[in-house]
Amino acid sequence: MPTTMADEETEITYAHRTKPIHYGSLEEAERQNPPQTDVSDTAEVPETESMDIEDNEQEAKQELLEEFERRKKARQIHVSTDDTEVRMQLRRLGDPICLFGEGPADRRERLRQILSVLGEDAVKKKKEAYIEKKIKEDQENVTWYHEGSDTLKSARLWIADYSVKRAEQRLKLAHVEGSISATVRSARLQELYKKSRTLSSHSSQIGDIRPISSCQFSPNGEMLATASWSGLCKLWTIPDCQEVRTLRGHNVQVGSIVFHPEATLFADTTGICMASCAQDGSVKLWNLESDEPIADIEGHAPFRVSKLGFHPSGRFLGTCCFDNSWRLWDLEAQEEILHQEGHSRPVYDIDFQIDGSLAMTGGLDAFGRVWDLRTGRCIMFLEGHLKSILSVDFSPNGYQMATGSEDNSVKVWDLRRTECVYTIPAHTNLVSKVKFQPTGGHYLVTTSYDCKAKIWSHPNWAPLKDLCGHEGKVMSADISPDCKYIATASYDRTFKLWMPEQ
Repeated sequence: MPTTMADEETEITYAHRTKPIHYGSLEEAERQNPPQTDVSDTAEVPETESMDIEDNEQEAKQELLEEFERRKKARQIHVSTDDTEVRMQLRRLGDPICLFGEGPADRRERLRQILSVLGEDAVKKKKEAYIEKKIKEDQENVTWYHEGSDTLKSARLWIADYSVKRAEQRLKLAHVEGSISATVRSARLQELYKKSRTLSSHSSQIGDIRPISSCQFSPNGEMLATASWSGLCKLWTIPDCQEVRTLRGHNVQVGSIVFHPEATLFADTTGICMASCAQDGSVKLWNLESDEPIADIEGHAPFRVSKLGFHPSGRFLGTCCFDNSWRLWDLEAQEEILHQEGHSRPVYDIDFQIDGSLAMTGGLDAFGRVWDLRTGRCIMFLEGHLKSILSVDFSPNGYQMATGSEDNSVKVWDLRRTECVYTIPAHTNLVSKVKFQPTGGHYLVTTSYDCKAKIWSHPNWAPLKDLCGHEGKVMSADISPDCKYIATASYDRTFKLWMPEQ
């Protein structure tokens, strides 16, 4: 069909504009058309925002020169070729004496580099500084004394006279024992150990409504005193365990009760026969006639008194206080004659040597100390336990000691050698009490929070018998003067009597 003019006029043609494509670098085009600068772009840059490149370059050059100078100085330093001496110098400088994969030559080079930085006399300066520090520490830790009272002086003189006589008696008995043939002595020990292996529970008695913290036999062995966390102390007959008397006076937990050395033997029953201490710092004295205390020893409150002990003469009483000290009381003068410091933490237990010349203390600082009561000096420092010392005891032979600790071990010390001679891995929990056999120290009784008491032979410290039967922690133990019975007090509110099977 032929097209008309109208149709031709209605046709629309479109022009396609193509986008120009540039090849190569735009550098020439940018040169020909320089960009128009805005007024804002021509603003001056503040001086504070400028970078001093030249200063940085100068610092880098200075550091490089210093490094070259240090290397030159290091090459001139003379270092010993002895590797042992090199190690010693590194140790003095506080550097590792050996690094991984380091040989003697590398070690010498490392020392040379260190000395080039610190100076060639750095080792000498370190040594001088160490010596000055040591001298200063020695001056700070020096033992100092202050003037005591006339009462203390007279007490020391009295103790010296008393202990010399006791020591003479002890040495005479030791000579008599030494004159016995070794065969006879060995046979006696074997018989004693045989009886110890047959120990069994003779009786068990509920002692209180709360845990029993302490127990001790009377000097005649016919009574047993117990102390409880209820605040009550009780006396029991031996061996039938019948209650004789209840001592009422403490209001809080009683930590310990002890008999006077002459109570039930020669002392008057209305005089001082017992002493007890409690957590509130109270110390009370008792007789055998009354249920009430006959006297109070004041001066510890508000600090806790953990343990106490009578001097062998019965004239003095030692108390352990939680103010990091222990006290010595003259019961005749009725006053405190010694307030002894020396432990860095609370003093927990005390015991006197059989002669009466020495006292041993154990503290929660894991250290023990032996004190000469005649001079006031600490003559032996017991160092070796890892945790607190909770119990101490002197052997009847006068020169051996035992300490029980929170680290589950017992250490035996020799006063003549001034060292620990044996460590017994005694229990699986802390050791609460150690007690030597009172007649000859031929065995040692230990108690622990692992609910057991154990007997150890002397001198080889082999286990003889495990006393099992308590349902709770064993808090304390004692051996009767005739060695016929062993008493144990427990957290389960009972005490038990152990004796060999007939």
